[in-house]
Amino acid sequence: MASVDPALWERIIQHVVTQGGNIIRPWFTQLEPVSLEHGLLEIQAPGKRELDYCRRHATSLFTEAAQAATGRLVGACFLSPAQRRNVEEGTYQPVEPAAASAEESVPLGGDYTFNAFVTGPCNRLAHAACLAVSEGPGKTYNPLYIHGSVGLGKTHLIQATCRKILERQAETKICMLSCEMFVNHFIESVERGQLHEFRYRYRHADILAIDDIQFLSAHEQTQEEFFHTFNTLYQSQKQIILTSDRGPGQIPDLEERLVSRFNWGLVAQIDRPCYETRVAIVQKKARLRGVDLPEDVTCFIAGTVESNTRELEGAIARVTMLAQVTGRTIDLLLAQDALGGPSAPARREITIEDILNAVTARFNVRLADLQSRKRSRSIAFPRQICMFLARNLTRHSLEEIGGYFGGRDHTTVLHANRTVENLRGADPQLHATLELITQELHAKA
Repeated sequence: MASVDPALWERIIQHVVTQGGNIIRPWFTQLEPVSLEHGLLEIQAPGKRELDYCRRHATSLFTEAAQAATGRLVGACFLSPAQRRNVEEGTYQPVEPAAASAEESVPLGGDYTFNAFVTGPCNRLAHAACLAVSEGPGKTYNPLYIHGSVGLGKTHLIQATCRKILERQAETKICMLSCEMFVNHFIESVERGQLHEFRYRYRHADILAIDDIQFLSAHEQTQEEFFHTFNTLYQSQKQIILTSDRGPGQIPDLEERLVSRFNWGLVAQIDRPCYETRVAIVQKKARLRGVDLPEDVTCFIAGTVESNTRELEGAIARVTMLAQVTGRTIDLLLAQDALGGPSAPARREITIEDILNAVTARFNVRLADLQSRKRSRSIAFPRQICMFLARNLTRHSLEEIGGYFGGRDHTTVLHANRTVENLRGADPQLHATLELITQELHAKA
């Protein structure tokens, strides 16, 4: 097994830092190179959640970085610590990822506590409401509805609330999950004839916390089921916590009776943080990770990244990663190198139109055919690839992706994603094609 030269890993990380943008996470500093052999760079992720994230979002980024650093056609893959041991012992065999189970729920993140949350004018009401709910679930602000743009701390707050409730009453039964997972569980239960088990699970919870409730949009049957689940929990004085990227009345195709119920309790909006709050966020996030940031670096990050908390954390990670791999002291010059300087243009997000253009060119099909009802394999398979890439490279919901392809529903998109994922694992040529298309899309972004 050929180890990775530290100088080469430094060049790879430098590329990742400058090109990674919103993909970078604070724990990227814990990624370790395992080997570079036969054109494959193997990287160890620190845990299962991090491994899943890297495989889903960071493979193309590190592949691109490895190719730029080596000047050769190199691929990147991620391993768990156990798989790394198997690699070193020569016994590693790739394993198909397990299918999602209906019993899955969102795990409580270790960093998602009230102590780690920075309050300011933008989020003070939502923070105070969550604290009140954690002290008296089901008694005040029920339901609690928090809305705001991505990366502003909605998930952080509901996880902190659930964690605090468990600290006070360890026996509390909490169901915390994404709305997409709730929808999928409902569909799966109907298909398997297990609707009674589904209802028992959610209607006997002490706390029901659902992230991104806007995904209920246009799901008539699921809305009907959620309506009755809501009523059962509310009448039993069980706490309901919901988050969304918009207010209740702004969710399209949501039944009026649900809009009305979402407004029964407290609706709290989170806005983008002001400069002073961003400075406080950078200081606290750096301190929690044991990173000593000079004052001018803190102010530079807060002044450069204006959008949300998640991107501020990513900026801290980029600065820290660059300092670690280069052995440099964290100063303003290093921060400017890591973040591209205050005037660097932001990397454009990949759109579904970009994906459609790339796939139609690669497979020599017409856009009209991809959006038609034609089911011949020459049309259906490129369409599934489009859905797979849109699912993994854009922020669009399943419904929005389906809408681009002749108004197909979210189950079609899920089926396409699973089909391509399974075929990619068994077909190296398809895997290479997907990686090539992804690299082309990132290069144009």
